Amino acid sequence: MTEKRTPKARKKPRREPQNPNRREPQKPSHRKHGKAASGAERPNQEVGRGSTAKSSYKAGGFKASGKPSPKSAPQPAARPAPKPAPKTPPSPTAARGKSSDGALWLYGRHAVAAALANPARNVRRAIATKNAGDWLQQAGAAPGVLARLEEARPEDLDTLLQAGAVHQGIAALVEELPKAHLKDVCDPAEDGRPVLILDQITDPQNIGALFRSAAAFGARAVIVQDRRTPPLSGALAKAAAGAIEILPCVEVVNIARAINELQELGYFCAGLAGDAEHDITALPSIPLALVMGAEGAGLRQLVAKSCDGLYRIPIAPGVESLNVSNAAAISLYEARRPR
Repeated sequence: MTEKRTPKARKKPRREPQNPNRREPQKPSHRKHGKAASGAERPNQEVGRGSTAKSSYKAGGFKASGKPSPKSAPQPAARPAPKPAPKTPPSPTAARGKSSDGALWLYGRHAVAAALANPARNVRRAIATKNAGDWLQQAGAAPGVLARLEEARPEDLDTLLQAGAVHQGIAALVEELPKAHLKDVCDPAEDGRPVLILDQITDPQNIGALFRSAAAFGARAVIVQDRRTPPLSGALAKAAAGAIEILPCVEVVNIARAINELQELGYFCAGLAGDAEHDITALPSIPLALVMGAEGAGLRQLVAKSCDGLYRIPIAPGVESLNVSNAAAISLYEARRPR
């Protein structure tokens, strides 16, 4: 008899007891750096099969159902804002109140009143506040002048004029006066009517004060260097208080050459210098031209050599010098004084 074999039972593999502290290795994430790699990094969402999100997570692109929302189309990168074009610095004349077509702004009551009363001055616009218009009427302005005034508020004038302009409620847009020529305004030479020459004086306030002093002491004309003198407008005209409307201004290329031309017309050209040998009281009693240098620098060497003589104003030892407009006023008075 054949013996029946009973199949042996397969041995079950031995299972090791689970270690509660053992961690299963995490599978590497294929998501891009910076995005959530697992549900644990998604706040307010349960992870697992069949789980449902309890709230939306807008930052991760999920809706309330917990399903990822469709990816939006990639947005093009924002273009950087264009850099502003470099500002071109204004020209010296534009910064001082002169427009490209040659028109000038005058402001201040006396400066504008004198311009409006000058028949040689072409006035394009005249603007004034009510108070300034009343002042013009009381000052004796002609009815035709008053009729052309445009009434405005002070802030309107602030907008029209350069920053910081002390306009006193009135301004005028004018054209330059006709050019004056040296021989036309200085010939023939007269005693007691000096000519004032400015050598490299560029400050508008000083030039305006020099014009005012020259007009007050009956000067024949003021001679300036064309490329170094600011336009006769704005603060300069206000400081002159109307003197630029009644006193000829001669613009020349070369001051030394202008001195030579005056000498040919019979003028004695006296330069003012702090270290001069002669006192200003020694000025001769003949037609005079007074040459004033810039503060600090004084007369240039060639200009000083071109003069017939150099003179000084005696001042106290403790004072170094005088303002050029004050020195000119004293010199003009002395040149006019009978001797």
